[in-house]
Amino acid sequence: MSKVRGVRGATTVIRNDKSEILEATAELLREMIHQNKIETDDIASAIITMTEELDAVFPAQAAREFLKWEHVPLMCAKEIPVAGSLKNCIRVMLHINTDKSPHEITHIFLGEAIRLRPDLVKE
Repeated sequence: MSKVRGVRGATTVIRNDKSEILEATAELLREMIHQNKIETDDIASAIITMTEELDAVFPAQAAREFLKWEHVPLMCAKEIPVAGSLKNCIRVMLHINTDKSPHEITHIFLGEAIRLRPDLVKE
């Protein structure tokens, strides 16, 4: 029986630049989809957050434009600004319908975001 599972992902950008944010978000989403062999119809929803210094664009625009997720519910939000936390970071929580168990899910961390959860990074 299929269940809803979460797939985590995060990446970083160098600047608060619209095209850089969109490209980094699209790269992250593509890698999450590829590594977990996810079909668009199996995506229940996605929450995409950015750290407070990033505000040049809604990162969900990358999913709609580059991945053609017109019917996937997407929500953007700001990360809690915790002192000392990673800056210029985009995080994704992708909710998918799958038969995979939690330990079969591959979570994706790119760029400086590898520091967030080194225990989840697969080489």
